[in-house]
Amino acid sequence: MLKILQNLGFKQTEAQVYLLLTTTGPQKAKNIALALHMHKQQLYWTLKKLESRGILNVSNESPAFFSVVFIEEIVDSMINAKKEQALTLQETKDALLSSWRAITKKENNSNYPVDSDS
Repeated sequence: MLKILQNLGFKQTEAQVYLLLTTTGPQKAKNIALALHMHKQQLYWTLKKLESRGILNVSNESPAFFSVVFIEEIVDSMINAKKEQALTLQETKDALLSSWRAITKKENNSNYPVDSDS
């Protein structure tokens, strides 16, 4: 399962935290660090990164409890992001190709000497 998550873009520590919280449910940072034998500083960095990517939820209580977003939501979000990237690329394709053709046409019509040996 770690490899699958890593193939989805998770770093190893992120995948470990995600799997732990998936199997145990919401946990305090202290319990996560103990279970994974991870330094708190590394854990907090990982938790913050997962939260910023929308993969982790953090409670408002003190101390905070951390829980995961369901994998289906994460995969759906990744699919939507890739679709948006593809759509943006498709939308800019004509302008890009038009600019490219203009640039290459100028270079081909320039007064630069052409090396006939190439």
